[in-house]
Amino acid sequence: MNTIMRKSVLSVAGLAFAGGVFAGPIAAHANPVDAKPVAVAVQTAAPKPQGDQSHISLNDEQTANVKAIIAATKKAGLPERAAVISIATSLQESKLDNLGHLGDANDHDSLGLFQQRPSSGWGTPEQITNPEYSTTAFLKGLRQVDGWQDMALTDAAQTVQVSAYPDAYAQWEQQATDLVGQYWNS
Repeated sequence: MNTIMRKSVLSVAGLAFAGGVFAGPIAAHANPVDAKPVAVAVQTAAPKPQGDQSHISLNDEQTANVKAIIAATKKAGLPERAAVISIATSLQESKLDNLGHLGDANDHDSLGLFQQRPSSGWGTPEQITNPEYSTTAFLKGLRQVDGWQDMALTDAAQTVQVSAYPDAYAQWEQQATDLVGQYWNS
């Protein structure tokens, strides 16, 4: 933070403190019947997407998977940001295709939208290839990440997925955000 900005912030904080010290004794004599609580809404904006962004056109199956991820996120009682992270993760892992076993092209025993592995405890092959189940499993992992709501998407996704390419999730943030914006209320 530069010096001018720091001085401005400290000045405002000082005025707020002084006002509180001065107003405190006066407010103590105010008529409590007239006092009404004031609700203050604090809303944090999602972080700006990091780096170059990728985009793919979606077919009907991929769009259905987006809707399934959003439905599972809502069912879990999580906010839109969780759906954005989930969709970006699935875009990176499978391009939103619910992948079965790919033979020699398979990464170990990775399956489904999130390329989860039965051998790593994500569930059975049947469970992992069920979009609602695999999303719920991903969201369960996301909930265990302290501060996931405010961290960079790629950091939140990587903490859950433990990928060999930890920065790859970031490239899908804009498309995931757009998809959630398009389908969250539909």
